[in-house]
Amino acid sequence: MPPSLNELTRLFNGLALVFKEVAANNRTASFQTTASDLQTLIKTALISATDLTGLTKGNPRESGSGSGFGSRSGSGSGSSVVYFTQTGVGVAETEDLSVSNSSVSNVGDQGDVSVVDSRDIGDVGGDIENVAPVDVVEGEATVPPVKRRKLRERKVPSTSFSRALGFAGLGAGLAWGTVQESTRRLVYGTPTSEDKKSPLSPFLSDKNAERLALALCRMRGAALKLGQMLSIQDESLVPAPILAALDIVRQGADVMPRSQLNEVLEAELGPEWSSKLTSFDYEPLAAASIGQVHHAVTKDGLDVAMKIQYPGVADSIDSDIDNVKLILDYTNLLPEQMYIDSAIKVAKEELSRECDYELEATNQKRFRELLSNIEGCYVPMVIDGIRSKRVLTTELVSGVSIDKVASLDQETRNYVGKKLLYLTLMELFVFRFMQTDPNWGNFLYDENKRTINLIDFGAARDYPKRFVDDYLRMVLACANKDKETVIEMSQRLGFLTGMESDIMLDAHVQAGFIVGLPFANPGGYDFRSTNITHNVTNLGATMMKHRLTAPPDEAYSLHRKLSGAFLACIKVGAVVPCREMLLEVYEGYNFGEDNSEISKGSSV
Repeated sequence: MPPSLNELTRLFNGLALVFKEVAANNRTASFQTTASDLQTLIKTALISATDLTGLTKGNPRESGSGSGFGSRSGSGSGSSVVYFTQTGVGVAETEDLSVSNSSVSNVGDQGDVSVVDSRDIGDVGGDIENVAPVDVVEGEATVPPVKRRKLRERKVPSTSFSRALGFAGLGAGLAWGTVQESTRRLVYGTPTSEDKKSPLSPFLSDKNAERLALALCRMRGAALKLGQMLSIQDESLVPAPILAALDIVRQGADVMPRSQLNEVLEAELGPEWSSKLTSFDYEPLAAASIGQVHHAVTKDGLDVAMKIQYPGVADSIDSDIDNVKLILDYTNLLPEQMYIDSAIKVAKEELSRECDYELEATNQKRFRELLSNIEGCYVPMVIDGIRSKRVLTTELVSGVSIDKVASLDQETRNYVGKKLLYLTLMELFVFRFMQTDPNWGNFLYDENKRTINLIDFGAARDYPKRFVDDYLRMVLACANKDKETVIEMSQRLGFLTGMESDIMLDAHVQAGFIVGLPFANPGGYDFRSTNITHNVTNLGATMMKHRLTAPPDEAYSLHRKLSGAFLACIKVGAVVPCREMLLEVYEGYNFGEDNSEISKGSSV
């Protein structure tokens, strides 16, 4: 059926607010702009708007690329590696004529993206393709093909004006998509689902969902990061078409053109940045929400990973997220019970930390020290001579992302699952300092060394001692099915107000018991046969309906990491002695004491 007058009013009000943001961002500058500057600004804005609404294709990359991360194909002028040689007047560049294949390496945030040859990229309609799933654990049900996005080379919109205009273009695209879907329903009728659910609004069509996902990939920055955060929700929170399309944003962003990449490197490291290297690969190992990761070799022959931040993303966090929220609010994509304002507040804080590569370097050095005594876990070195607030260079490490461990033998899968869960418990209950991004690409397993290489520490954060005390008590209460203690600790932590209905309390406690199931009984817990996520999802709708307060701020990042650890164990099909590991931590824990000396942990 066509959209109601109220729906159209909400949509166009949303678009008006976004355009108002465009005007606000440009108002001050406009009074100081010459006619020539204004002409250039308008031209740039129009190009940005048409690109972000999908009317332009982006520039094809000239360098050859392989079928996955770390691989390169071809030679000659199509190579992406540049060698630097010292001359009497500075640094000269020579193109690499023979690039060999290398293994998957530390690609950082969203490292699970396949690189697609730009010559295979068609128009905007061909940005999404279906690919068959890979690495399915033996015995798991067959899953349908997943949608995967072909990557493009596009300049990052780096000014507040161009970014705000991009969101306005997205809003206009969603409006046009709504008109198209409404017309289709008038002609062909409203589609009905197999489960007889009410049809979704024309706003929530598959095409509109893809428009949203692709625009976020083109924008990059906080907008894409927020989309990635939303993509891990379930259908009780986010409508299925939006959830399916947002899964695309987890596959990576568009790639910066070489000229823009060089501008960032020169601004951050100086015009002689290449003098510190013998080679640099312009084909990124990964293109994520905040930056790209490139392989380089230092003067002393060390292979390094250089993470280079997109220009403008750090300065546009607040406006990006506010503009995404405008579109979400006025298109009714998210339920009110999600307490989106609280989630956005936390997201802004987290993204501000992630955009500070000086802080990330400090976090990585801290983790390297804390984990130095834990056998089987390795944190690569930070290269201090080649970094800034927007560029981070670290030792390059090899391995396969954790999800690929699912294809290895059962003993290895158990070993990796145990390491991951032990590491998670140590971070929270011993270090009280946690890397909170559970992306599988941030954990690279080196089968030859039986070591998990840990990368990407931008999302790391500390947790207050009092919070950790009560959270440990609650986890043990969930494992022991102690309803009274679960409720008491939940109130002290801020998950409950004390005024909840019996329905809400029962759903909350049952969800806690389900999450505590791996810790409930001695012996190995078999994650291969678990249905934890399904059962929690079934309770999610009830809790969303009856929830009286947003979760505490600490819970957003913490639960993302804990759910990621569980999902990794499920993915690899590990059997892990979870209860024994929890009790070992609990029995050695000092409640109420803020120890000045934190243990580095031991091998497990």
